[in-house]
Amino acid sequence: MFKNRFFVYLFLGTAVACHPAHQVTTTPKIATTPPVTIFQPYGPAWAALWQQQAAEYKALCLQAYQLAAWRVDQDLLQSHSKPLAIVTDIDETILDNSPNTVHQALQGKGFNEKDWEEWTAKATADTVPGALTFFKYAAAKGIDIFYISNRSEAERSGTLQNLQRWNFPQATGDHLVLRGTASSKEGRREAVASTHEIILLVGDNLGDFSAAFENQLPDARTHAVQNAAADFGKRFIILPNVMYGDWEPSLYHYKRGLSILQKDAILRSSLRNY
Repeated sequence: MFKNRFFVYLFLGTAVACHPAHQVTTTPKIATTPPVTIFQPYGPAWAALWQQQAAEYKALCLQAYQLAAWRVDQDLLQSHSKPLAIVTDIDETILDNSPNTVHQALQGKGFNEKDWEEWTAKATADTVPGALTFFKYAAAKGIDIFYISNRSEAERSGTLQNLQRWNFPQATGDHLVLRGTASSKEGRREAVASTHEIILLVGDNLGDFSAAFENQLPDARTHAVQNAAADFGKRFIILPNVMYGDWEPSLYHYKRGLSILQKDAILRSSLRNY
């Protein structure tokens, strides 16, 4: 009996001693290669998360609109020959569309008109911090508000409904100027300027301020901003938007029809590393 037990214990001890140690305590390997894509199509969800959750985003918006109110006060001290007007963009300037960005990103899709128009038809976009207070303040001072947006005419009803839901001032058909055949807002701004003195332009994208910024490559956009530096904070009030804007297609050299992989490769190559 003792002899049999001896051989059993000897066998078990030998088996344990000979068992490879790495199979007992395995350590998962950490991937050293980047994923197939790092920016597209899910990256915009990170930007939307910042817009929705970062108090710093709210602080930047409040800062912009408090500066805008101060500029209004300064302009009202001057004499003017025409009625005064403020021209404002809508998306990411006065209405927050981050839920749409999240919806598209989590489905693995980039921006598309169909999903966008379904979103705007809901008329449920929240306000950008500080926007409603500022525009009510400006309107109470006798300033006309013109909402110039690149939303399509098909979105007019939902857009008006959304603006009116929050009681934005002068949210009427004649003060809502949507995109026609041209995406440039220059002609629409000129139409307002023919009857009014535009004291402020408010937006989140450089094209909301001047045609000088349109269809430019990244270095030229930066140069144009430097040339117009005196206007920012004085006549141009810009809001933060890291989800989308002309800065991205400028990196693609405005090429259409690029795949998600092609876009991601271009964005990745635009990064500065050390």
